[in-house]
Amino acid sequence: MKQALHAKLSLYVIATVWAGAMPAQAQAPANSGGIYACTDANGRRITADRPIASCVDREQRVLGTTGVELRRVGPTLTDQERSAQEAKRRQDQAEQQRLREERSRDRAMLARFPNQGVHDAARAEAIAQVNDVIGVAQQRQVDLKERRRKLNTELEFYQNDPKKAPANLRRQLDDNTESQAEQQRFIKQQEEEKQRINQRFDAELQQLRKLWADLQPAATRSH
Repeated sequence: MKQALHAKLSLYVIATVWAGAMPAQAQAPANSGGIYACTDANGRRITADRPIASCVDREQRVLGTTGVELRRVGPTLTDQERSAQEAKRRQDQAEQQRLREERSRDRAMLARFPNQGVHDAARAEAIAQVNDVIGVAQQRQVDLKERRRKLNTELEFYQNDPKKAPANLRRQLDDNTESQAEQQRFIKQQEEEKQRINQRFDAELQQLRKLWADLQPAATRSH
């Protein structure tokens, strides 16, 4: 009888101890995220086991159980602030990409034009190519003018009444006039292209002079 009573008492004690331990075990996860600490707008130092509502507008420190800082939580942003922050992030990324591309172009330019002599030769070659095209167009213009002279000679037979000139002759005269105008426009376009080439090479040379200077030793630049 005494043994049975003793056994029941032992079970009761074990159950009581187990039940008392449950709240502590249940609370453990609540603190597993660390301790939040901040100083609010009124200068009060606050700690809590979750993000602090009165400090949503400022940075909060997250501490471990030993007081060591684990991380920091930034202020809670409004939708407008988040949009502005994202726009700033995209702008920064775009600027970084632009700088990378600029450095890449500079390296490529230096590899292509290690000195001004090479750059001047490239300019001369580019201009010469356009001049060759202009030369062909000018020769075509000479041929058209010679053809026009012959057509005008034929037209002289009908100078008293040009309307009696054959339709084929009138058509050739019109085609010749149009072709000469077209060649003249083309030559003008090529002259403008030469100006663009010179402007491009001038801009390149200005940039290259800076890059070449940066490659020179400091002692050389000082002289």
